[in-house]
Amino acid sequence: MNKPRICILRADGINCDIELSYAFEKYGGECEFVHVNELRDKSRRLKDFQILAIPGGFSYGDDIVSGKILAIELFSFLRDQLENLISHGGQIIGICNGFQVLVRTGLLPFNHIGKMDATLSNNDSGHFECRFVKIKIEDSKAVYLKPYVGQVIDIAVNHGEGKFFTDTPTLELIENEELVFARYVDEKGKPTQKYPENPNGALNAIAGVTDPTGHIIGLMPHPEKIVDITQHPNWRRGNVKALGGFIFEGMVKFAKES
Repeated sequence: MNKPRICILRADGINCDIELSYAFEKYGGECEFVHVNELRDKSRRLKDFQILAIPGGFSYGDDIVSGKILAIELFSFLRDQLENLISHGGQIIGICNGFQVLVRTGLLPFNHIGKMDATLSNNDSGHFECRFVKIKIEDSKAVYLKPYVGQVIDIAVNHGEGKFFTDTPTLELIENEELVFARYVDEKGKPTQKYPENPNGALNAIAGVTDPTGHIIGLMPHPEKIVDITQHPNWRRGNVKALGGFIFEGMVKFAKES
């Protein structure tokens, strides 16, 4: 069976693209680095890929707010390509800055492209968070993650604007539609609002969400930075029980079967 083709999006300031490519290829994907300008001039097209992956970093220096300029670029110039990818069952993942981009395009949480239903605001701590935290995988519309529901993993965070925030009715709708697939948890595996376990003060401890189709996901933590056990700072102690690679494994498997 052919390997699913994955578009690793590049733009000025993105800097986690190599790690993201490594993670997908480790689990059977075939990655290509594609600059956003190549999609704009149509020398490359999203229809040639099964997965669009938007890495972390600081796209366009996070001018205005994090991810805003790239988000505007995507829904202003690539809306047709995005809608075509989604309508044909393609998948999209955004990590950290990529998550910020997807929320600001409106693709998350409700796939309302061009309309923001939530935001990612400044961390409650008032500073950039760069360390490991714990997240728990929740039962959600992301069907390829269902085998991992209940899994608690140590995972890296690197962000200054990671607080998932929206109004109360929208938050209730997100919860009722089972769009939350990952939450920050404490040592007992319970969702928490307490710092430092919740690194940014995200409402309902939300670390990652999907859209109603389950084909678009975004999260603030970096699963691509913990796909090998040696990437964990305490790996020599022998107590690292879970890695983040199952997210990429699940996406690749789903693409092969679709």
